[in-house]
Amino acid sequence: GRSFPPQELAGPCGEAVRAVGALVSAVVVRLPPERGMTLHKAVRDTTTEVAEGLLRLTATLLHPLPHSGSPSQEQLICTGSVWEACDRAAHLPQDNQAAVASALSSCLAAVKDALDELEQALAEGGAPSHDVLEDEEVGSAGNREIGWSEADLQLLGPCVGLVKAAKASLKKLRGAVKTWGQVATAEQVAQLDGLADAAGDVSPSVDELVLSTYPPMNQLTLRLNAGKLAAVLKKMLELAR
Repeated sequence: GRSFPPQELAGPCGEAVRAVGALVSAVVVRLPPERGMTLHKAVRDTTTEVAEGLLRLTATLLHPLPHSGSPSQEQLICTGSVWEACDRAAHLPQDNQAAVASALSSCLAAVKDALDELEQALAEGGAPSHDVLEDEEVGSAGNREIGWSEADLQLLGPCVGLVKAAKASLKKLRGAVKTWGQVATAEQVAQLDGLADAAGDVSPSVDELVLSTYPPMNQLTLRLNAGKLAAVLKKMLELAR
């Protein structure tokens, strides 16, 4: 088909932008927070992701097609992003129980990744190369090559055990939410939201602990981060009772 000049698309694109904004507002307003803040956040974030993807795609349509007449790489990428966001929207949780279970699955996946990195580093006898963290956060390559001392290694075993405990706790909690979670009353909905909030603190605490294992290790920082993770897990498990 022919390439429409940008001036011909400006009006329709402006209408599309306004329609997308109205869509986001309508979806979020029609879902009352009483259904659960975790569900509300999941719907809001996914709807916003779809809307932002549509806006980016609309913006690319203002650019003329390449001489080949085929969509540009930018247009193809934006189209793929919109489809992926729409697929996530099609599989949104239907209630707060499912939303909390999904949030716990995300936390569990992040903790599993951190544990895998740390265990791999221990097996190889070197410092971890934590992919979850930015390179500038973990220090220079020179620092990573220093390695662990014998005293460091004595502390790493309990740290791995603590991260394993975090993983096991999240897995059990997710199973309990799927099996026993209820949303019949406002109190039950709020209890599930509380669990999701508490679980949301686990992954960042695990990342901080793993980050502090990088050599040269500061053992005081490591102990403090281990204590912080233990406190976060205790809070989550107390709420789950």
